[in-house]
Amino acid sequence: MQPTALITGASRGIGRGIALALAARGWSLILNYARQESAARATAQDCHAHALAAGHRIEAHLVAADISSREDRGRLVVRARELAGRCDLLVNNAGIAPTVRADLLEASEESFDQLIATNLKGPYFLTQQVARWMIDTSSVPGIPTRPNPAPRIVFISSISAYTASVNRGDYCLSKAGVAMMTSLFAARLASAGIGVYEIRPGIIATDMTGPVKEKYDRLIQDGLTPIRRWGTPEDIGRAVVAIAEGAFPFSTGEVFNVDGGFHLRQL
Repeated sequence: MQPTALITGASRGIGRGIALALAARGWSLILNYARQESAARATAQDCHAHALAAGHRIEAHLVAADISSREDRGRLVVRARELAGRCDLLVNNAGIAPTVRADLLEASEESFDQLIATNLKGPYFLTQQVARWMIDTSSVPGIPTRPNPAPRIVFISSISAYTASVNRGDYCLSKAGVAMMTSLFAARLASAGIGVYEIRPGIIATDMTGPVKEKYDRLIQDGLTPIRRWGTPEDIGRAVVAIAEGAFPFSTGEVFNVDGGFHLRQL
């Protein structure tokens, strides 16, 4: 029985990179997206192609849902349960950046509320529901035996969890909250055999970073990161695969920096 992963925000960027990496390893997928249906369909097609190239046949189902919405979160889980029956991996990837990068003294409550709802509240309550599902299906008659390894939950945060950017404070706060969320769920779910992990991407080449490409090209060239290149969605996908396939069975609540060494302090 193939393992199944639910990935939020899977239509493009980091979510797409994660989906392609898992597909190539034979994982079936529930691909969540909010609005980019055409991009999500393209990702699903590419997942099938990557899987076939590696000798696998998988399912790649699309489910539209805005994780900032209580109703949509509930519908996403119901539909995922209908499609897959069980969830072996949840990847909380969906997130947004501020529409306007406003100075801390000028930022709006509207932007704050939107980012917290999507980047923090959404994954908090989605994880609550999916964790219950994972626990429920671990010993229910009629549910196929879960493949090894045990279920896993991954939060995609950011170097912004600890790096102060005064023109997008709402984003930084939301990602700092995700870091604590990882610790909370790791502590709560360890007794159920569910590992919980945080991946902190650095400067990754996606649509989100496109508008600041020239700025970061210069900073990277000047040594902002010891590894002097942009990160890619594929870099994040590789990290998720390692976690998903049980490479760290005696770890939970762990933070994986996939940032080109940005987190290092040097003299």
